[in-house]
Amino acid sequence: MDKESAKLRVRELTGQLEKYSYSYYVLDNPEITDYEFDMLMQELKALEEQYPELVSPQSPTQRVGGIALNTFEKVEHQVQMASLQDVFSFEQVQSFVTKCGEELSKPEFTVEPKIDGLSVSLEYTDGIFTRGSTRGDGFVGEDVTANMKTIRSIPLRLENAPEYLEVRGEVYMPRESFFELVEAQEIEGEQPFKNPRNAAAGSLRQKNPKVTAQRKLDIFIFNVQQCRGKSFSTHKESLDYLRELGFKTVPSYKLCSRYDEICSEIDSIGDERAGFSFDIDGVVVKVNDLEQREIMGATAKTPKWAVAYKFPPEEKDTKLLDIEVNVGRTGAITPVAVFQPITLAGTSVSRAVLHNQDFIDEKDIRIGDVITVRKAGEIIPEVLKSVSHEENSVPFRLPEVCPVCGAASVRDEGESVLRCPNVQCPAQLLKNMIHFASKGAMNIDGLGSASMKQLVESGLVKSPADLYSLKKEQIVSLEGYGDKSAENLIKAIENSKKAGLSRLVYALGIRNIGQKAAELLCNRFPSMDRLLEADKDEVAEISGFGDVMAESVVNALKEPHRIELIERLRAAGVTMEHESRTVGDNRFGGLTFVLTGTLPTMKRDEAKKLIESFGGKVSGSVSKKTSFVVAGEDAGSKLTKAQELGVEIISEEELIEKTINEAIK
Repeated sequence: MDKESAKLRVRELTGQLEKYSYSYYVLDNPEITDYEFDMLMQELKALEEQYPELVSPQSPTQRVGGIALNTFEKVEHQVQMASLQDVFSFEQVQSFVTKCGEELSKPEFTVEPKIDGLSVSLEYTDGIFTRGSTRGDGFVGEDVTANMKTIRSIPLRLENAPEYLEVRGEVYMPRESFFELVEAQEIEGEQPFKNPRNAAAGSLRQKNPKVTAQRKLDIFIFNVQQCRGKSFSTHKESLDYLRELGFKTVPSYKLCSRYDEICSEIDSIGDERAGFSFDIDGVVVKVNDLEQREIMGATAKTPKWAVAYKFPPEEKDTKLLDIEVNVGRTGAITPVAVFQPITLAGTSVSRAVLHNQDFIDEKDIRIGDVITVRKAGEIIPEVLKSVSHEENSVPFRLPEVCPVCGAASVRDEGESVLRCPNVQCPAQLLKNMIHFASKGAMNIDGLGSASMKQLVESGLVKSPADLYSLKKEQIVSLEGYGDKSAENLIKAIENSKKAGLSRLVYALGIRNIGQKAAELLCNRFPSMDRLLEADKDEVAEISGFGDVMAESVVNALKEPHRIELIERLRAAGVTMEHESRTVGDNRFGGLTFVLTGTLPTMKRDEAKKLIESFGGKVSGSVSKKTSFVVAGEDAGSKLTKAQELGVEIISEEELIEKTINEAIK
């Protein structure tokens, strides 16, 4: 390639990699697989090596990777959290080993699995966990201490610890937890995470640590970043020490001295990875001796004493036997490929989502085709392409009617999804019922997906309104229920009547309206009657709303079936009003509160609601702009920071007193 063509290609690759990096690191929504990203990066590196004058400081090859979000407090890493040089063949591994042998005397290497997750730093002072942060760009990350404390494998206190210790680890989501999360997201009609890595990243960055806790994250520790009070001569020695302290260290780190031993261990880890409960995307090979690492040194981007061997994506051809069509909670009609079973990454797969008609048309996928399926870094199989068609095959078209209820399917303008418009469709009923009772909606304790399935299949409920007329004797007749459990369920259903208007609006399952949007909607229209009267322009005026969301709300609340449901719920005694503070009492207006620790009587959500009812704002982090920190038992780093900044610290009792007896000046 001549220089001018290379210049154009470098510019094109740079733009693509920046776009994909932003989607991956900032939005947690990768647009391409890791392997495709790596191949683009390798192409760019090759062109820059051929034409060094084309290398700019802004090139994706000149940075460690990642962008620190501004939604969490920034943390400057005293020791850079560098990335590793990726290699994709045993020849490149051999080149690395040979180079180390030329510069070092009889080097040994540790060979360990490369955990596919989110890299983090954990800091301990006198044995106490004081801060957890993300890698970010390697120099500046995000403070996620509160969320990391929800990971049970992270020790909060170390026995016989050094004065100061900073370790590096990889937060990941076990496969079993990932599948549970995806199932719940699909029931809720949400866009599911693509793989455990992105699920882990998205979960660790949750504003509410309770959400993080529900995601069942885990961690492996794989490096000592800093240590005051103890020294090490080798990497293996440091890992052994971390294990003794109580850390969950990276599994199966093995010492090797020869290239053939390293390759054998890479093969062994590759063969075993399907049996792991977590994802790995490669194997890390590091010089073991820490003094020898100093001799090898580092570039501005990566250490010279380590490489990360990346497993190639696994692709296999198989025959497409059928295309099934499923109907989701929102009526979305989704095609699913059913193919002859194949083994990918150690597991047997026979199904993959085909997304929509546009996806099928683009790849010209037909029943009977030989198709290529891959897993690569994705745990969920995907159809990559059609290799060949059967003779006399015809293009596949999604049905013009719902395959379950027979209603004419529709495709809204600007959408790629085909939908069944019939809300009484049996395929939608169960998922809608589960959503109605879910924690974020009416929060009916004890009425999960399995229990709801029993109620629906028994014919006891055909609408959310039917829940409020259930009798104890009807529930007792179901398998697994006794008098006490039936009484508890009746009580939970009764309690849900007081859930409030915003929860009810979310429970109604209006497209494009999540929990936050429902809250904003009810702040503007604090009663169901007022909401039913609202027009599109009024709704669109709400901050954060637009024409699409406004149309969704107004159109949904005009549908006869939804009006009937609302009236039945009203007759059952379900609250149709939105709680709001006393008119004129805005005593916390302009003030920012931070909640930390376990409060004596109130849950975090209750305290937040109380503060907001008097016009105050609740923040997740302490700064100079914080007005008050409300501290409970086991208050952590937020309390410490408040003390450092001189922010006033009050108890729950003092907060309640301020809402009753005094106005804050």
